[in-house]
Amino acid sequence: MSLYLCVDCGGSKTAAVISDASGTIVGRGLGGPSNITYLTPDAFTKAVKEAVGIALKTTVSPASDVPIPLPPAGQSPFAAAWFGISGADSPAAIAKIASPLSTLLGIPIGPHLVIANDTHLLAAPVRMHSDVAHAVAVIAGTGSITVSFKEVEGKIVELGRVGGWGWVLGDEGGGYDVGRETLRQILMEQDRASVTGVPPPQSKLRESILERFGVTNVMEILTGVYLPDPSSGSVAAAGEENALHNLPREKRISTLPPLVFDAAFKHQDPLALNILKTSAKHLSSEIAVLLGEGIESNARVVKASESVVAFGGSLVGIESYRNMILEDLAQRGHVFRHVDFVDDVAAVGATGLAASYNQPSA
Repeated sequence: MSLYLCVDCGGSKTAAVISDASGTIVGRGLGGPSNITYLTPDAFTKAVKEAVGIALKTTVSPASDVPIPLPPAGQSPFAAAWFGISGADSPAAIAKIASPLSTLLGIPIGPHLVIANDTHLLAAPVRMHSDVAHAVAVIAGTGSITVSFKEVEGKIVELGRVGGWGWVLGDEGGGYDVGRETLRQILMEQDRASVTGVPPPQSKLRESILERFGVTNVMEILTGVYLPDPSSGSVAAAGEENALHNLPREKRISTLPPLVFDAAFKHQDPLALNILKTSAKHLSSEIAVLLGEGIESNARVVKASESVVAFGGSLVGIESYRNMILEDLAQRGHVFRHVDFVDDVAAVGATGLAASYNQPSA
């Protein structure tokens, strides 16, 4: 049986999906984070091996109770593989993991092993709408990135990209940005109160953030933010894996969005709603660059009215937040012809990969 593998490698998890030649999903597996910006090639490969080994369990008969060992002992079970990798932003970054992936899967480096940035998996909807030739892929999960594409003679070609700089320099509209904006606005409210003498309005979100940091005073949040990262090799006590002192600094902030979304959309907390609108504008500003804002030459600019925007990632998976982004773009004069949310990126990639290798004869 010819198998087709697609792996979506992100900052929170690795999702592997396997399709047979007919496009039927025959295996799924999850592994740990696999953004190559933050990992060594060995750590990256370990996460991929975990996800793919689990996905292969249901491709054998009878199904295996344990992950299938990799690299394969003989011929590779895969006819082709497609990797969409967060952090795969340059030829040098891709080159570092191409050989380990080739060895892991038993697929020679070449056309049957495709390695690209994770946004490329989101460009598939351009093939699903006959009235557009351009796509804008928008990922907002732990991090964020926006990329524009066009379809040329059946191939999807990248035009431009904005963002994807990681949590230190960017990730606008992603999890880290929302968490950072949350803390900034809460701290700014406290600063204003120190000047005016008027306490900030009651806020469900502020209460949740204080509880998360285990403090009663807003300014004490700073201690939790700037605690040193856990020492290498340290093991958290059972039940304390997600305690702040056991998380690296980035995760202390990028894991805050669930509290913000709950306060905003369940409790209609004004502070939380304003934070999300601010982060949504951060991301829509990046999309707008792809659409020509601030660009003198229009050689690689796409028009929203002639394009599909494809969203992917946990944050933009929340419709109310996605709508904030689209509403801000509309206010700027950018309304997309089609709006898609790709919930299962790896599955779309696996079935599309199988289809590209098994097109019916004319």
